[in-house]
Amino acid sequence: MSVASEYLQHSRASADDLVRRHAPLVRRIAYHLMGRLPSSVDVSDLIQSGMIGLLEAAKNFATDRGASFETYAGIRIRGAMLDGLRKLDWAPRSVHRKARAVANAIRELEAEIGREARDTDVANKMGVSLDEYHKIVEDAAGCQIASLTTEEGEINATDPLADPFRDVIDERFRAALTEAIANLPDRERTVMSLYYDDELNLKEIGAVLKVSESRICQIHGQALTRLQARLAGWRDRL
Repeated sequence: MSVASEYLQHSRASADDLVRRHAPLVRRIAYHLMGRLPSSVDVSDLIQSGMIGLLEAAKNFATDRGASFETYAGIRIRGAMLDGLRKLDWAPRSVHRKARAVANAIRELEAEIGREARDTDVANKMGVSLDEYHKIVEDAAGCQIASLTTEEGEINATDPLADPFRDVIDERFRAALTEAIANLPDRERTVMSLYYDDELNLKEIGAVLKVSESRICQIHGQALTRLQARLAGWRDRL
C-alpha cells in the first residue's frame, strides 16, 4: 500500500471515529433547537441535517484551527440544521411581516422615549392587545432561528453577501451583538444567558425564574426582536 493510500485510509478512519463519538451531540443540539421551534417541525429532520453537518465537520476538521472538534462541529451542526429549516420554509410570510413590525415599533419607541420599550408600550403603539403582541413575539422567536430580517425585508439565504452565518463569525458583528445583548433589560438578558450560554431549555429557565414556560418563550421572543431592532442596518453604520 502506498503512503498516500495509507494516509487516506487513516484519515477516513479518524473521521469515522469522530462521527461515532460525537453523534450524541447532534441529538442534543436538535432537541435544544426544538425548544424554540413550532411543533410542526420534526426533530428527525433536524437530526438528519445535523448528521450531514457532523460528517462535513469530521471531513474538514484540522487540529491547527485553534478550537476543539466539539466546538467546531457544534457550529457546523447548527449551521446544517438551520440550512435545513430554511429549505423547509415553514414560517408563513405573515410571521416575518409581524416580526418586522414589532422590531420597527421597538426601534421607533426607544428613539422617542430614550429607554427600553416595554411590552405594553409596543402593544399600544402597534394597536394590538398584549396577548396578541405576546403571540407575535413567540412566533417571531421561531422564525428568527432560520432567517434574519432587515428594514427592507427578509434576508435572502441564498445570497452569499447576506449570509447570517457570515455575520455571526464576523468580529465586528460579534462585538455589536455582544454590546446589544449587554444592554438588554435585565430579565431578557438573563433569559438569553441561560438559554445560549448555559443551554437550559425554556421549561428549565422557567423553573429558575419561577415563571411559566410560556412566559419565558415570550421574554425570549421579545429579546430576539429587540436585538433585531437594535442591530438593523448595522452594516451601514460601520
